[in-house]
Amino acid sequence: MEQIRVYIVEDDPVWRKGLIDFISKEADLSIVGEAAAKDDALAWFQDGEADVVLMDINLTENNLDGIETALALTEMGFELAIIMLTSLTAEEVIVESFSAAAVVNYISKSNFKEIPGAIRAAYQRQSAIHPTAAAALRNEFMRLKSGEDQKLLSPAEKDILQLIHQGQTQSQIEQTLHITKRTIKNHINRILKKMGVKTSKEAAAKAKQKKLF
Repeated sequence: MEQIRVYIVEDDPVWRKGLIDFISKEADLSIVGEAAAKDDALAWFQDGEADVVLMDINLTENNLDGIETALALTEMGFELAIIMLTSLTAEEVIVESFSAAAVVNYISKSNFKEIPGAIRAAYQRQSAIHPTAAAALRNEFMRLKSGEDQKLLSPAEKDILQLIHQGQTQSQIEQTLHITKRTIKNHINRILKKMGVKTSKEAAAKAKQKKLF
């Protein structure tokens, strides 16, 4: 049976021992080493090898130095997969942990029974991100996408679309914004190209959907 080599980085000795005992019951998982701090982990990898690393996100109190350790291991070029373990559920922390390329999953310690399966999935380079982490990453993607959308149109273009959405004609928009019809038409032409639609009403509806005004 192929053995998956597992290395554990966890500062809490009780939790670390519990992890070792729990994982050691799995016939295909082998604990090859352990560390309680960043420097000890990095020193071990100078000569040691592992397939999957279980990394506590806080190795010293609330410092998120598990993320620093994951980044350091990634930069050292080791061929391994890292699973972040934590009791933290803040979305910004989850997203930050994935900034290290080697990090493939993020599991709450309360879901420890899922760890053996996560180790196997990580070893096989399968995409099996825990729902908690997946939700955080999805929300971050939506936040970034929303930021991109907000930059798509100029303030003047947003104003025009908002008025179109309210049902104003070009003549009314001219009076409301104190600009010429020619300027309005130029804005609308640029808007249609940017948003990939054919009419100003379509553009206004799409902008409203994207919460651009």
